[in-house]
Amino acid sequence: MKKSWKKLVALGIIATSSLALLSACSSKKTASVDRSETITVDVYDDVANYMGIQKGWFAQLVKDKFNIELNIIAPNVAGNGDTLYQTRTAAGDLGDIIITGSGEHYNELVQAGLLYDSTELYKKMDNVKEYDAAVQHLNSDGTIYGFPTEVSSTSPTEPSEAQDPTFGTYLRWDLYGKVGYPQVNTLEDLLPVLAAMQEANPTSDSGKKVYAFSLFGDWDGNMMGAAKQLAALYGYDELGFVLAKADGSDYQSIIDSDSQYVRALKFYFEANQLGFVDPESTTQNYDTLYSKFQDGQVLFSWWPWLGQAAYNTTDNLNAGKGFMSVPIKDQKIFSYGAYAYGGKQFIGIGSNAKDPERIAEFIDWLYSPEGERANSSSSQGSAGIEGLTWDINDDGLPELTDFGKSALLSSDGAEVPEEYGSGSYSDGLSTLNVDTIIPIDIDPDTNSPYYFTLWDTYQQEYNTNPVITDWNSHMDNAETTIDYLEKNDQLLVAPGASYIAPEDDSEIETLRNQVKSTVVEYSWKMVFAKDEAEFNSLLKEMQDTAKGLNYDKVLAIDMQNAKDQQKAREEVVKEAKADDND
Repeated sequence: MKKSWKKLVALGIIATSSLALLSACSSKKTASVDRSETITVDVYDDVANYMGIQKGWFAQLVKDKFNIELNIIAPNVAGNGDTLYQTRTAAGDLGDIIITGSGEHYNELVQAGLLYDSTELYKKMDNVKEYDAAVQHLNSDGTIYGFPTEVSSTSPTEPSEAQDPTFGTYLRWDLYGKVGYPQVNTLEDLLPVLAAMQEANPTSDSGKKVYAFSLFGDWDGNMMGAAKQLAALYGYDELGFVLAKADGSDYQSIIDSDSQYVRALKFYFEANQLGFVDPESTTQNYDTLYSKFQDGQVLFSWWPWLGQAAYNTTDNLNAGKGFMSVPIKDQKIFSYGAYAYGGKQFIGIGSNAKDPERIAEFIDWLYSPEGERANSSSSQGSAGIEGLTWDINDDGLPELTDFGKSALLSSDGAEVPEEYGSGSYSDGLSTLNVDTIIPIDIDPDTNSPYYFTLWDTYQQEYNTNPVITDWNSHMDNAETTIDYLEKNDQLLVAPGASYIAPEDDSEIETLRNQVKSTVVEYSWKMVFAKDEAEFNSLLKEMQDTAKGLNYDKVLAIDMQNAKDQQKAREEVVKEAKADDND
């Protein structure tokens, strides 16, 4: 069934008055906290891609409201990932604010006494309390140690994404059109299409060599991240060393020769044999990759928030250039259903926090309409500050201001007025990199989704550029990618059950770390193998080495967890249906 955000608006209006009142109450209750002294708050953030003091307009907004300065501590940037987490927890102080995994890390931190007991503080956190069921689910023993992110009032069987799913096949649509809009029947059929596109456009906007694919290893975990993304095109997501289909119909060991993971490795290998893979893939990080997308050096993106966010500026779109989804005929794209009880991260207050009351006010504000608009991920449609980037028009609808259009839709680097903190707007974006509320939810202040790209005013003005107009004409006049996929039964939604796999015991953790190092190392070697014989030889070595490290023992646990996850998904669907019938 097609998901209309206008339907969501209608449903959301029911709760608007109470939400607005809660927001107003929240702002009144914060007056008793002493904010006379500026405090620097260390934020340990597993999902941040920035390290250091928050800058710009978001920093100014937080300082004006709470007299807080945010110092971001980011494992993604530090480069030593889990080591940084272990080092800081061993020292007894992970951070004043902690944004980390809702499963194993939550349990570890509670047991280690590194999270502040926020039970009393929670009583005054009126914005967060709107999602009390999710809060209680995370804090199952009744003591409040953390607050779930990505909370939502949307049904768990509906996609949590707005216009585009998290995963997909995003190509330079202008070049796809230039080579005749060829039909893509299956994943492997992308290669001749991309060959033609690369030949038609061999150099980037700055004159550099163009590649169909450019990879990076920052986000490799149990497996090579770039390979896992292609499995999502056929409905699979990872859980440990298992690829689990969204509907529970299939579970695959990633190292099996016929798995979607090995299929993806073979696909990249064949692409590299044809000269389609950027040779800098093995050494570059995400930031370098992003800059290449901005320059037009890459033709394929796994996610809308990479290719489209980097390249689909107003200038490029008006010039007829941009990334859009290109359907694969046999695809069944994985979609995350709206989480019934919050997502994979939670926000907690560190047990050694300097001023837990003030920090609790800040966290609660992140769940307010103003906080959600200011903090939510810019690449996913953060509206920013009312009066600066957007305002309510004469028809009572939210719309971007002239400054907002320049800041959010152009690559010119709009300069923020001094009263809002100065500097480039993009440099001042929130670096927390986590949504407290899923942005398809309804903003009670505007009766529209938090995503500005779903506002009527945006749709009317910006969905008329040459790229989107041409895309619409070739995609059954679909309004969005989600709309197209739903119309063509090519979206597979995994109900948002908020399932978290149990933490590994010490033996399994040791085995897992050894195996995943082997899998990642061999995966990269296989992509850049000199020929098919070497590819097959490396695959056999990877399988044998992994099994020699007791891979099967870890796999058995992951398989059980994947099946338990499916049970949780089925249960949350039953609960949602029961609620609908009440």
